[in-house]
Amino acid sequence: MILAAGYATRLLPLTRDTPKPLLPVDGRPMLEHVLEAAAPIPGIQRAIVVTNHRFAPQFEAWAKNTLSPFPCAILNDGTTSNEDRLGAIGDLHKALVDFAIDEDITVLAGDNLFTQPLTGFGEFCATHATPCLGVYDVGSLEEAAKYGVVDTNAEARITSFEEKPAAPRSTLIGIALYHYPRAVLPEITRYLAEDNNPDQPGRLIQWLYPQRPVHAWPVPGQWLDIGSHETLAEAREIFGNKAQA
Repeated sequence: MILAAGYATRLLPLTRDTPKPLLPVDGRPMLEHVLEAAAPIPGIQRAIVVTNHRFAPQFEAWAKNTLSPFPCAILNDGTTSNEDRLGAIGDLHKALVDFAIDEDITVLAGDNLFTQPLTGFGEFCATHATPCLGVYDVGSLEEAAKYGVVDTNAEARITSFEEKPAAPRSTLIGIALYHYPRAVLPEITRYLAEDNNPDQPGRLIQWLYPQRPVHAWPVPGQWLDIGSHETLAEAREIFGNKAQA
């Protein structure tokens, strides 16, 4: 499942008529790089891209012409602005309900890029059979404070998760790469029913890990969160150089 219902106002004017995941990186929509990284994960049979009403036509046109590694369905969440958005967890729940999903799911963001394939994530999830989170060392406490900061034990089980802490204890952060086993899916409904934050997807992990084992998988290579003109330019440079290597 690909979360792609944001409005990317920080990337205006590029995102006035084009959703951020469809902006080009090395001559291809960003989203195609995301799907390519996820393709080696065993068991993925289709992708559901959750978007908003404003950008749904662009995603539907893309889906008709893409060379995606698996079939892509586009889900319009019905929202038209930041003010009425469902939030990432709200969008995830809508997809579960609308598609009557009753199987393990892998969730990614349409604007998070990886320089290496995510093959090992699928193997890690199969080994643990628990909710799993991709984690990445950003290398500085200042940068870590912008994200959810994670601590783990020797068995890679999450022992602490703090969303955007003022004083991070480590530089290891949770990123938008999640695995939820089938048995855990009802917990997403319960999370929202208890009036928890529907927006930041890391909040669901923060809520889950004290209740059940949740494991963390270190992402190989480089991870890029495309949230500004600067990070978009960086991604274009990195992926352009990667293609020439």
